[in-house]
Amino acid sequence: MQLSDRFLELAQQQLQSLAVDTAMARLALYVTDREQGSTPTLTLVAQWPLDSALPPAIAEDPSLRSVAQERRWYPLRHENMLLGVLRAEQQPLPGRPVDHDPRLQICAETLACILGLEQDRRKLHHQLDEQRQQLNLVVHQLRNPLTALRTYAQLLLRRIGPDDQQRSLVESLIQEQDQLDRYLQSLDRIGRGDLRLEADASTPLLLPPVPVDAPDLTVADLLHPLIQRASATATLQNRPWHGPDHWAAWTQAARPAADAVVAEIVANLLENAFRYSPAGCALGLKLLDHAICVWDAGPSIPATEHQRIFQQGERGSSSIDRPGSGLGLSLARRLAENRGGSLNLHTEPTALDPELPAQGNAFLLTLPETEREQATQQPEE
Repeated sequence: MQLSDRFLELAQQQLQSLAVDTAMARLALYVTDREQGSTPTLTLVAQWPLDSALPPAIAEDPSLRSVAQERRWYPLRHENMLLGVLRAEQQPLPGRPVDHDPRLQICAETLACILGLEQDRRKLHHQLDEQRQQLNLVVHQLRNPLTALRTYAQLLLRRIGPDDQQRSLVESLIQEQDQLDRYLQSLDRIGRGDLRLEADASTPLLLPPVPVDAPDLTVADLLHPLIQRASATATLQNRPWHGPDHWAAWTQAARPAADAVVAEIVANLLENAFRYSPAGCALGLKLLDHAICVWDAGPSIPATEHQRIFQQGERGSSSIDRPGSGLGLSLARRLAENRGGSLNLHTEPTALDPELPAQGNAFLLTLPETEREQATQQPEE
């Protein structure tokens, strides 16, 4: 068994501490080595004193062929498996029998627990390595068909005229292929140190994370592909869709690359609107002053659930019979707050803007002004 330096250090500390507190002449820790196709052996991994000349394996130790009253063995068991043994040899005193010291048993149990954790760590690392290799293979295999799809779309784009009604659909196909490429790049970088998700990366994101060296971006650039995708989905579902009729100046102002999580939040809100609002129900995206409103004209979420749906693992009553994890809205609010914004539900959308329906569900994502915007608004002294 390959053991980490940290485990070997902890094992040595345990033996040294036990030797100081007890009258031990020798302590030795052996670990069961189960190499495939061979008989399990007990291999020496730690001992006290350090200058003891013990063979590397129990089977090679000739001193064990004779019986010694001062020698005791303590098995290291973990989950019904023998992981090793602790060898303890006490200093015999004239006229006094060698007594069992309960501290030796405690030490053996502690070492067994540590060794069990070490074994679990090794298995997990092995599984992660295998998954990483499989992931690399999948990413490699996906690149070829995606490249072919992009080639076909570009050829189709050449064959249709600039005024063709289907041109926007083909351009959207190429945009979505670019998005898939970003996914593949992110998958290819999982487990490396140059990948940044957000301040708290404990929950996976729906959209590809932002590389550390990414340039500044605009809200308009983030929303364009999401709006096109929502429009196409609404067409397929025979739903009325209402996208932005103009792009305010703040949506085209440069923002930090970390604000790319805005796309994550809006994608989540749009997905929920399509999934949980009734068939044929109107929905849309409205741009307000430093705020993005995703709304639907379906039945309003009950007031008793307005805060609960933002808690991790909680779902509204209208979504109980539909697939979902209850993570989306809690993640979206957390991302918004991490960027200095907020995410709240309003069940009277018209109060936010007269063009919105009187009743329904409007999720309002507010964003702070950038430092550049704040600087331009400060009066000159």
